[in-house]
Amino acid sequence: MNLEKVRNIGISAHIDSGKTTLTERILFYSGRIHAIHEVKGKDNVGATMDFMELEREKGITITAAATQVKWADHIVNVIDTPGHVDFTVEVERSLRVLDGAILVLCSVGGVQSQSLTVDRQMKRYKVPRIAFINKMDRTGANPDKVIKQIEEKLHVTPVPLQIPMGRESAFQGVIDLITMKAIFFDGDDGENIRHEEIPEEYKEKAVAARAHMLEQLSLFSDPLMEMLLEEKEPPVDEVRKIIRTATLAQQITPVMMGSAYKNKGVQEILDAVTYYLPCPLDRKMTAIDQSKKPKSEEESKEPNWNRVTLESDPKKPLVCMAFKTVVEEYGQLTYTRLYQGKIVKGDSYINTRTGKKVRFGRLVRMHANDRQDVDVAEAGDIVALVGVDCASGDTFCGDGVNYSLESIFVPDAVIRLSIEPAKRDGADKLGKALERFRREDPTFRVLTDEETGQTLIAGMGQLHLDIYVERIKREYGVECIIGQPRVAYRETPTKEVEFNYKHKKQTGGSGQYGHVVGKLVPLPEDSAIAYEFVNDVTGGRIPKEYIKPIDEGFQRALVKGPLCECEVVNVQMILQDGSYHDVDSSEMAFGICAFDCMRETLKKAAIGLLEPIMKLEVEVPDEFQGNVTGHISSKRGVVGATETNMGVATIEAEVPLASMFDYANELRSMTQGKGTFTMEFSRYSMLPRGLQDEVVEKRKKDKAERAAMK
Repeated sequence: MNLEKVRNIGISAHIDSGKTTLTERILFYSGRIHAIHEVKGKDNVGATMDFMELEREKGITITAAATQVKWADHIVNVIDTPGHVDFTVEVERSLRVLDGAILVLCSVGGVQSQSLTVDRQMKRYKVPRIAFINKMDRTGANPDKVIKQIEEKLHVTPVPLQIPMGRESAFQGVIDLITMKAIFFDGDDGENIRHEEIPEEYKEKAVAARAHMLEQLSLFSDPLMEMLLEEKEPPVDEVRKIIRTATLAQQITPVMMGSAYKNKGVQEILDAVTYYLPCPLDRKMTAIDQSKKPKSEEESKEPNWNRVTLESDPKKPLVCMAFKTVVEEYGQLTYTRLYQGKIVKGDSYINTRTGKKVRFGRLVRMHANDRQDVDVAEAGDIVALVGVDCASGDTFCGDGVNYSLESIFVPDAVIRLSIEPAKRDGADKLGKALERFRREDPTFRVLTDEETGQTLIAGMGQLHLDIYVERIKREYGVECIIGQPRVAYRETPTKEVEFNYKHKKQTGGSGQYGHVVGKLVPLPEDSAIAYEFVNDVTGGRIPKEYIKPIDEGFQRALVKGPLCECEVVNVQMILQDGSYHDVDSSEMAFGICAFDCMRETLKKAAIGLLEPIMKLEVEVPDEFQGNVTGHISSKRGVVGATETNMGVATIEAEVPLASMFDYANELRSMTQGKGTFTMEFSRYSMLPRGLQDEVVEKRKKDKAERAAMK
């Protein structure tokens, strides 16, 4: 495989920006499929990448799907990702292993809430991207506004490489500012590309736009700056090279435009992927060498002392990451990205998390849900393993190396509800379904309520859990009884408390003794650290071997708080003093001492409740704007920016999750079914004291009712 001709890209965007429609055209123009099908098509076939029955019914993407296409002697591995924030882990783990991305933006909606989330994820994994302004044929299309939003909201430098010829229903094609040619897309499906001289009415605008593009690029290239000062015409290849260099360094975001649905501009995007996005050799990937020991204490304090750079070389020992798992009837399917070395069918490799050797019996290349067997996969490739038991985020290595790759960021669940089978004989099937989905999706949690014995499921939002309940019904034939959604509150101390706690237990033989002294300090509400342990013990007052059990004992007590048995966060425990007994003290005694001490101390720390606050974006016809903003305020929401464009109002707000259940139906009835909204977790914030008492009282009442039912 010539790695310079390989591209691993993802297609990400806000809901309904046209990701899957764009992917469908990419498959068609590259010859991967021979007919175009639509996301909400009348032929009941649905888009190729939305292969799940539920995806086709709802017209949304639920799981990321992978495929491989060939374009202009390049191999392009494409992953189509969901837009709904509830399935954000699919985007997260895809971007973790991809080299480049296409950020799709709607020409009317512009940079929307989920566009910001996707942008954050791309920046987290340092993924260079091209922006594609889609839906240029829509009423209200305004690419200039979108380009301004890219700069202001995403804080990147957008460099438009094209300008449109016409907008809305008059959209005919694009003008390429690099070659200065007008490009038209003829034929029933836009498959015939026609390059013409720029029409007279667009010439002046094109010349000005090209001058602006070159001026922006000259900031990243001294030779180009010199050419412009000398009024020389830069060669096309030189301009493309500068765009590529600046894109890979994430200094600019090239901007393209078109209409995937109307088959205009897609081939140009594919060309841009080959010109400007990185190949595996362009990306510097590192891993942690677990076999390496620090040479000195000073070296161990250096941040990257045990990091090694991976090489996209098939001759080196294998290093690959399992980034997505799907449990199927005949075993697990594991999507894998190879960073170094190669996988040979039938060989065995070590899972560095478990230390066990695993045989890779079957390798397949995925095309949505279809698969094609392969015998060998090399560095830079994305393939799937069949029948390998592992978890999402695991690293596999060949002989001679013991590396682990940085894992995938997994956001916390914010909503939970109880689930049980409607009929007793469905319990086994439900158990299997929950175990499968828990393994596949790191943001889907399965818990047991210790008080009631009920099974709880937790996730990123109501849609997230509704989809899984529907899948359990369809794929496992189990009807379920679902409890009321419960908000994942958290408890936090609000005042500093000193502690001096002694654990003393005398039985026959050696007893137990532990004594800890120090103080609990509340961390700020927006602290990134949930718990911090500070050891200020001096002079050997508590032996070193007991410090770790004390820390672990404190942490164990934070699982259930004193207020309503929620997780306790924003706690700093400073251990200052204590004492021990030569005979009776042990790791277990100090662990119990710390656990009991934390429980007692929290009761004195004026515990407050933190509630999840959601970022809400609502789009409604502007005549309903007043009603909707008033309704948001009545839900303790804080309305931020509002914008009106072509008769559609976009309202941004922050609202507590507790008041947002059933909001879809409320919005529908308020706006005659014309309103849409997206919602994602923003942060935790302190619940007002009056409402806190209500929540605590309700939790106590529910607990008493459950106890009575027992």
